[in-house]
Amino acid sequence: MNDERMRRWRLVLGGGDADGVGFGLQGDDAHMDAALAAVYDHGEGGGAGTGGGGREGGLGASAPRVARWLGDIRTYFPATVVQVMQKDAIERLNLTRLLLEPEMLEAVEPDVHLVGTLLALNKVMPDQARESARAVVRTVVAELERRLAQRTRAAVAGALDRSARTHRPKRTADVDWDRTIRANLKHYLPDRNTVVPSRLVGYARRRRAVQREVVLCVDQSGSMAASVVYSSVFGAVLASMRSLRTSLVVFDTAVVDLTDQLHDPVELLFGTQLGGGTDINRAVAYCQGLITRPADSIFVLVSDLYEGGVRQEMLRRVAAMKEAGVQVIVLLALSDEGAPFYDHENAAALAAMGVPAFACTPDAFPGLMAAAIERRDIGRWAEHTFGA
Repeated sequence: MNDERMRRWRLVLGGGDADGVGFGLQGDDAHMDAALAAVYDHGEGGGAGTGGGGREGGLGASAPRVARWLGDIRTYFPATVVQVMQKDAIERLNLTRLLLEPEMLEAVEPDVHLVGTLLALNKVMPDQARESARAVVRTVVAELERRLAQRTRAAVAGALDRSARTHRPKRTADVDWDRTIRANLKHYLPDRNTVVPSRLVGYARRRRAVQREVVLCVDQSGSMAASVVYSSVFGAVLASMRSLRTSLVVFDTAVVDLTDQLHDPVELLFGTQLGGGTDINRAVAYCQGLITRPADSIFVLVSDLYEGGVRQEMLRRVAAMKEAGVQVIVLLALSDEGAPFYDHENAAALAAMGVPAFACTPDAFPGLMAAAIERRDIGRWAEHTFGA
């Protein structure tokens, strides 16, 4: 047991004169240690060949060496750890150039962060690498849809049904008899073996037409990469529901309407262009023009709120949308990345006008949409869900 404890400490501390363990590694442990050293044995932000004391690992600029390293980490670590190590290697050792090589893309573990990196490189990617990149993006999108789509559709459909419920249905066909009976059980007459309802529960009308307009307005500046990926997937899922009219708009200093690509989230993602500045006011102005039924509309702005445009005009437009009856929600991030960086002054200004601004995880987004459709207090929903 003492040897196992020393082994674990040795892997954590990384060796060198200062680790204080004096325990040697062999076999698979030595390979694991070398794979970790290649990324983490340089100072913060260091790269291959930079000094950091102790051993010198690094992956250099050699594609074969990176390929071997990718194979090693997939052999010795679980997929969730592999994804973290890939992300750290790209950031710390500046491996983005190597991701333009098809053989590298075929070796990596697909994940949301990698998709964000590939989208940022999209414009400089050679054609051969672009096909490999599409395969990576397609794999990640398919996994996200498998995980999130059914739950989103169920939450939205249930919320639409609940929002249409009434105690004064106009036709017998619109009465929800199960709920009506349960609501009137206290009026059961034993001698007649029946329930005499004092009130009916049903639907205002059974509609096949669009019941809500949803506009997703997504900041595609570099820091929002994961949010762009998740927003695109959710946009595609919502667009598949006939009861919703869904629009997806992405922006930096320019505004791009990608609604006509919602049927194919992979193509949609390659239509984004991560990086650049931010003009939230311009994007909100465009989205105002998409809303035709304010009282039945939900506007979701996904942004860190660092405004490069006209701040006061942006706030005025949001206030006007809310005054018109639009359900306005601001998500500082739509990702699993933890607490985001954002403009606290703009978030506070929005909160003062009754527009909640908070980070949302992908797993919580279906519940958020359900709450918005039912026109519940979104601030209270966020506080209850995230403890914010």
